[in-house]
Amino acid sequence: MINKIKGLIAAPNTPMHEDGSINLGMVPKYAKHLRDSGVAGVFVNGSTGESLSLTFEERIALADAWAEQCDEEFKLIVHVGENSLPNACKLAAHAQKIGACATGAIPPSFFIPGLKQVADWYRALAAAAPSLPLYYYHMPAMSRVNIRMADLFPLLKDVENFAGAKYTFEDMMDLQVALEMDGGRFDVLMGRDEMLLSALVVGAEGAVGSTYNYMAPVYTNIIGSYKNGDIAGACKWQSLSHKLVQVLNRAPSGLACGKAILTLCGVDVGPARQPLYRYTKADMESLKNSLAAIGFFDWKDGK
Repeated sequence: MINKIKGLIAAPNTPMHEDGSINLGMVPKYAKHLRDSGVAGVFVNGSTGESLSLTFEERIALADAWAEQCDEEFKLIVHVGENSLPNACKLAAHAQKIGACATGAIPPSFFIPGLKQVADWYRALAAAAPSLPLYYYHMPAMSRVNIRMADLFPLLKDVENFAGAKYTFEDMMDLQVALEMDGGRFDVLMGRDEMLLSALVVGAEGAVGSTYNYMAPVYTNIIGSYKNGDIAGACKWQSLSHKLVQVLNRAPSGLACGKAILTLCGVDVGPARQPLYRYTKADMESLKNSLAAIGFFDWKDGK
């Protein structure tokens, strides 16, 4: 049985210098910031980490840097998704070597696979790091691979280290069916920050999110309120998440905006890499005003 991941897992941005090179020296400060915020670990080199804009060597270096900051109390999950299966297998084997607690992978996104091809691809990837749980990264908006977990999981239930999914989608029925399947054998981590409460209601216990980088206590309050039966309180905190997500949705690039927000919160992760939007000083000032208008700086710490 897979040991399910509970609580909040932050999806870190990749810190970068102004010239677009990765800034490994920022990782220790970043990790301390996340530990202090109360998250249970990190999901590195994912979409928030601009993984598919990074070189193979950069992804290895980032995984190494984060591994130095992680332990049993602060979990490391490494995203190893690639269009190249051999490269994905190498990344997974490296994650196992450095002591990660799990891997996750978005499916190939150029040659779009069907259901059986997805299952075969993950079966091969799971074999590359057999001691690590492997999560399917379900994000159809980015991968364009839109299959149901209710259809995929039965095809992989004999793969001992296939754990479940990081679920960045809106189909709550599929999420609940996946959680209940095969006696609760699979783990499903919610990946839509703005829908955390909905996921808790149908049985999710863990979540991976980008806005946990700078407002994790808000989501801790959602979980705490829900567990205490305070649904109104949970809804109140979730509505604050909605206010922030609307700022991201209006931005030229939500990912670049998230990096800018984290920088405004004291962890300078630099600009996003091309082809994403690059925030100017004027953009930063405008963003700061937009955040102040929704009271973000007053409630981001969960108070």
